[in-house]
Amino acid sequence: MKTKTLRISCAQLSFPVGAIQENKEKILNTLKEAEKVHSDIVLFPELSLTGYPPEDLLLRESFVGKNFAVMEEIAEFSGKTSGVIGFVDRSLRTQKSDNVDRNITNAAAIVQNGDVKGIYHKCFLPNYSVFDEARYFDKGLDPSALFWYENIAVGINICEDIWIEDGPAEEQVKKGASIILNINASPFDINKINQRKEKVKSKAQKLKVPIVYLNMVGGQDELVFDGGSFVVDRDGKFLYLAPQFKEDFFTFDIDLEVKDIVSDTNLYVNEKNIKLEELTNTTEMNKVESMYAALKLGLSDYVTKNKFNKVLIGLSGGIDSALTATIACDALSPEHVIGVAMPSKYNPESSLDDAIQLAKNLGIEIKEISIEETVDNLRLLISKNIDDDLKNVVDENIQSRVRGNLLMALSNQLDAMVVSTGNKSEMAVGYATLYGDLVGGFALLKDVYKADVYNLARYRNSISEVIPQNTIDKEPSAELSENQFDSDSLPNYDTLDKIIKLYIEEDYSSEKIISTGIDKDVVYDVLEKIDRNEYKRNQVAPGVKLTNRAFGKDRRMPITNTYKRDKS
Repeated sequence: MKTKTLRISCAQLSFPVGAIQENKEKILNTLKEAEKVHSDIVLFPELSLTGYPPEDLLLRESFVGKNFAVMEEIAEFSGKTSGVIGFVDRSLRTQKSDNVDRNITNAAAIVQNGDVKGIYHKCFLPNYSVFDEARYFDKGLDPSALFWYENIAVGINICEDIWIEDGPAEEQVKKGASIILNINASPFDINKINQRKEKVKSKAQKLKVPIVYLNMVGGQDELVFDGGSFVVDRDGKFLYLAPQFKEDFFTFDIDLEVKDIVSDTNLYVNEKNIKLEELTNTTEMNKVESMYAALKLGLSDYVTKNKFNKVLIGLSGGIDSALTATIACDALSPEHVIGVAMPSKYNPESSLDDAIQLAKNLGIEIKEISIEETVDNLRLLISKNIDDDLKNVVDENIQSRVRGNLLMALSNQLDAMVVSTGNKSEMAVGYATLYGDLVGGFALLKDVYKADVYNLARYRNSISEVIPQNTIDKEPSAELSENQFDSDSLPNYDTLDKIIKLYIEEDYSSEKIISTGIDKDVVYDVLEKIDRNEYKRNQVAPGVKLTNRAFGKDRRMPITNTYKRDKS
């Protein structure tokens, strides 16, 4: 088999949504770096020019038009190194599957020597989970498109295309492709990392060609793009594993089969007068490490991209607020984090001590504001206007909402975004107060089960012990009434988390959950709480998606829902 060497660079970089001019500069600078090492091709992620997902920005003609103009500028500055750049292109047809015209495509432009040499349009548009691509884009018409670098046929496709059995990769290899280059904006979840690798490895073994999988990195609202790009050879062996959750620019040489086919394309292969350093694989993260890194990156990018100066966190002395504050310090540095302790008569002295000790360990400022006088005034004010004693839930929520008001007032005064501290287990069953502990601009632990809150805390303490051991050891409590514990209102968290996972992530019926051995009365009670509290979750701030079914845009249930389950 006759071969020729291609030198390929991969830009695993962050490209913020809407920052077209900023992204252009990043692309041009990276093209220059690839030129320095005599790369033949440099890959950029899916929709790198616009950022991903641009969502309804795509409905603005000015946004799409600027994307076209800047893409032309990039092409004009291109040199001997060919760039494969994700952008928005016009469709070759107008899709008429419903009442809305879709005249744009998710595309990759191939640029070299001052011109656009070719364009690939994404053929398979994901329309599930957090993806809405069929809302905006038309499908590509040519899944077998090839791009010839002299006598080497290269198949370029985009994200979902690689997941399709007998899809574009197969079509391209049938037509003569010697390598597949797949560019992605694939969001993180804890199960997806290995799924990607296994899918691409199997496809490389099946097609007998190497595959390059390039992924974006960075946080965008609820999504975190984790990078984790990789290269596999024709036998499925991993030639390089890029790091997760941080930018990486890497270059490698690969020998590819040349074909005796005359092509009308004019993409060139460079002379390579520079020897490359050998790439070293990154150590893979375990589940807890990757979750912690995703939370850290998601918070950091949300705060910085939205131009907040600081964050504000209510510190109760409990595990959730302790973990939230710790991640915030790691993501933003301690000088950008402010803690607020707001004790009442129901908070034991030890809880305030734990909050103060945490702040000292993290090196953050802490403000202490007693809420008891304000809560008493509100109790009295409300009591004057009713004919009965205050219900327990009213009294508890007054306390929580006073704290929420204080946090939001300090947020305005200090120009600091409130990060709420509730976890997925609590939010699932409504064990949280609207306009109280749910207030905030970002709900960091929104997709973290209670068990994983403890796992993440122990993991972080294994690096350096910042979360007080008493915070980890004590029984969970909202501390809104005398001797109150979470177990008074909820089943143990192991049982609760299992029910939530089966119901939310696996779509199990009540009968199927009961068949796993959980008491049926517990199952029905938890499911009723989940269904009844949809209205609360709909008002919660965005938070980092970690699982395959997160609350938020990943799970879209009607708030007004009169469906009743059969309890026979």
